Amino acid sequence: MKNLETLIRELCPDGVEFVKLRDCCSFKRGTTITAKNAIPGDVPVLAGGQKPAYYHNVANRTGETIVVAGSGAYAGFVSYWTIPVFLSDSFSVEPDDRLVIKFVYYFLKNIQQKIFATKKGSGVPHVHGSSIEKFEIPLPPIEVQTEIVRILDKFTSLEAELEAELDCRKRQYEYYRDKLLSFDNEGGQEVEWKKMSEVCKNICSGGTPLTSKAEYYDGNIPWLRTQEVDYCEIHSTLRNITQLGLENSSAKMIPANCVIVAMYGATAAKVAINKIPLCTNQACCNLEIDEKQALVRYVYQWICKQYEVLKAMGEGSQHNINAKKVKDFKIPIPSLEEQHRIVSILDRFESLTTSLQSGLPAEIAARRQQFEHYRDKLLTFKRKGAA
Repeated sequence: MKNLETLIRELCPDGVEFVKLRDCCSFKRGTTITAKNAIPGDVPVLAGGQKPAYYHNVANRTGETIVVAGSGAYAGFVSYWTIPVFLSDSFSVEPDDRLVIKFVYYFLKNIQQKIFATKKGSGVPHVHGSSIEKFEIPLPPIEVQTEIVRILDKFTSLEAELEAELDCRKRQYEYYRDKLLSFDNEGGQEVEWKKMSEVCKNICSGGTPLTSKAEYYDGNIPWLRTQEVDYCEIHSTLRNITQLGLENSSAKMIPANCVIVAMYGATAAKVAINKIPLCTNQACCNLEIDEKQALVRYVYQWICKQYEVLKAMGEGSQHNINAKKVKDFKIPIPSLEEQHRIVSILDRFESLTTSLQSGLPAEIAARRQQFEHYRDKLLTFKRKGAA
């Protein structure tokens, strides 16, 4: 940081010039291609998402490339590539020789929300180069830009190392989960397979009070929706309903420590455990476990392991499942002592990988917040000629 402060003091003590992006960058659209027309290869095709849509055998951009997604839910998403890529429904931002390309990338990421705000279209949203070329970018000396990039690259490198370690922990957790929850009766260990309904005191779904009735909402009764069911413990909900809403709908209260399986939508077949009494919408299947037969955490870990199997039983484009399929889903039941042993091992791994309060995820979140703070600070310059 001291080196950067010295450079700024020596090279631009009176501030820096600001210019519109259109005066220092070229915005070049990609070439339309579909998955059907793509020839199998290893070149990422960049369209409207955050990740490659599919792969092709030729590239239309090489070297360092800044890409802005052109349409869809992630229209406006800015990414940076150093390998050959093929731009389809997206466009590249190419700076002139007054700018370091990665400096421009960091600047655009710093105004990512402003770029998202330029989305247009009532159906599929689009972002066009003409909408963002009006934004101004500072033009500090190349030496200053290079030092800023060096500092920010160091932050991203540290975060990448943590991400790699977290990925390793996740794969380790999944390995032990699969190993511990694979029962083939070897070594004399006998397990009984039961339907989920046989290890539960009660299984129910919920309901949604009429949204047109304002008096049914914003009460003090936690009401869980499927989008909140995502391999987690539920300590609070995003929406609450009133007693009147509860009484005039199919929603029903369930005790704490139920295993909740999402049945519809993007989270179908994902699972959570409620740590508070609450009610749910109709897309949740709520399992009140008989702990004389199975531990709540054991059932939770089993359904986590079986996510792909359970999801594959779904129907329709969103792989929706129903309560009967959950009730009939088979689970191996070893002794409670063995369940305790399995859960204690898996919970330790899980806490290292998925807890938001401790472990690597919290450290990564802290690093990201620190990076964003310094990125904003480093990319803020005094305007030349300003009082």
